[in-house]
Amino acid sequence: MSDLVQIEHLRVYYPVRSGFLNRITDNIKAVDDVSFTIEAGKTYGLVGESGSGKTTIGKSLVGLENPTGGKILFDGQEVTTMKQKKHLNYNKDVQMVFQDSQSSLNPRKTIGEIIAEPLKNFGVPQSIGAGVAGQRSFAQDKIDARVLELLTIVGLPARTVTQYPFQFSGGQRQRIGVARALATNPRLIVADEPVSALDLSVQAQVLNFMKKIQRDFGISFLFISHDLGVVKYMTDYIAIMHQGRFVEMGTTTDIFERPKHIYTKRLLSAIPTLDVSQRDENRARRKALEAEFEQNKADYYTQEGQSLRAFDLKAVSETHFAAVDKGIE
Repeated sequence: MSDLVQIEHLRVYYPVRSGFLNRITDNIKAVDDVSFTIEAGKTYGLVGESGSGKTTIGKSLVGLENPTGGKILFDGQEVTTMKQKKHLNYNKDVQMVFQDSQSSLNPRKTIGEIIAEPLKNFGVPQSIGAGVAGQRSFAQDKIDARVLELLTIVGLPARTVTQYPFQFSGGQRQRIGVARALATNPRLIVADEPVSALDLSVQAQVLNFMKKIQRDFGISFLFISHDLGVVKYMTDYIAIMHQGRFVEMGTTTDIFERPKHIYTKRLLSAIPTLDVSQRDENRARRKALEAEFEQNKADYYTQEGQSLRAFDLKAVSETHFAAVDKGIE
């Protein structure tokens, strides 16, 4: 399996200005020296609390954030140095499904117009399948036919084209968002908390639908979430983020069955259980992990030059990496 995306030492800093002259006095390090790869046809999960930097990585990948440093390579080509024609192809190949399905859909446009917008920009692909090459058509009849085809794929009726976003439930709007993302035949979809605002029953429907889309069309996903249960179900690989850095990364099995960093263990201990007999034990374990983390917090974030010891990853196995120092056994 080949690597579709390679992210190398990615940094996204936001300058902090102060004083009479409004000079830059510091930087907020939203993402600080992060590296990972996404294999073709696989799902990579980013997990962390709010403010950890996971959404910033997703936005950098689709071009909504400008990296301060590092490289993003897509199919071996560096994105930041691509010429205009190749960058247009990249924009076609990488699409995003947003967390808030309501605000991401223009309320003044019909669903047909919303889904047709990327087709008017990039043309209608000749056939379906991740990254399938070929001539693209900008003819209106082809665009209309493709919109209906996409609605069928996401399980919505043809009459949807004339309706507006407010006429749909959250789960249906998220399906419309996926249809829009699929329109250009992407090779990668960045899904940013795509089910966090949905009821549990609707979450299951949307997640199963996204897995089916991946099976049918071979699309890679970057799945961003704070919900470890959802990530476990959806992903092949996971990275745990904290304060803009990775504290642990590995296969989904590595992270859930052999967690090493205390921060990962804290997150795992917070997953609800239906087993009443385990609740007291889990609650006690969670309190112990919280106390240990708070007691040793200064050690995790001690600065040595430009690096934080807590975020220096070392190999646990061929697929599993975790931060050194007191954060790892």
